Amino acid sequence: MSFKTIAIGCDHAGFTYKDAIIAMLVKQGMAVLDFGTFSEESVDYPDFAHPAADSVEQGRADLGIVLCGSGNGVAITVNKHKGIRAGLCWTEELAALVRQHNNANMLAIPARFVSLETAQAMVNTFLHTDFEGGRHDRRVAKIACN
Repeated sequence: MSFKTIAIGCDHAGFTYKDAIIAMLVKQGMAVLDFGTFSEESVDYPDFAHPAADSVEQGRADLGIVLCGSGNGVAITVNKHKGIRAGLCWTEELAALVRQHNNANMLAIPARFVSLETAQAMVNTFLHTDFEGGRHDRRVAKIACN
């Protein structure tokens, strides 16, 4: 795996984590497409989740990360995109499994329910875990509603 560009978007609840995650990714040599938000002022999460999902769906980013308070709003939003498979995770093990078994291309993080350290660990695990393929290929192929 050689992911080079990561899309990221969040609402106000995920803002501080977003900036820390971006710094971590840049330090690892990755390019980041930051779709905002850019402050803790209250905003609507779909306004930032949709552009992040678009960039992954259209191939401008290899993978994406979205954050909001519960992680549910951004996960639901990005999963409306035909080419997106996002997993809402709150542990490193789940972040690994969503890549290994579901070939997820976006990670949704519940910023109000995990520590920054856990969020960063989940991102690292998500980015450095490969899809296992095999029996999972058949299952992933059945996910999309054409």
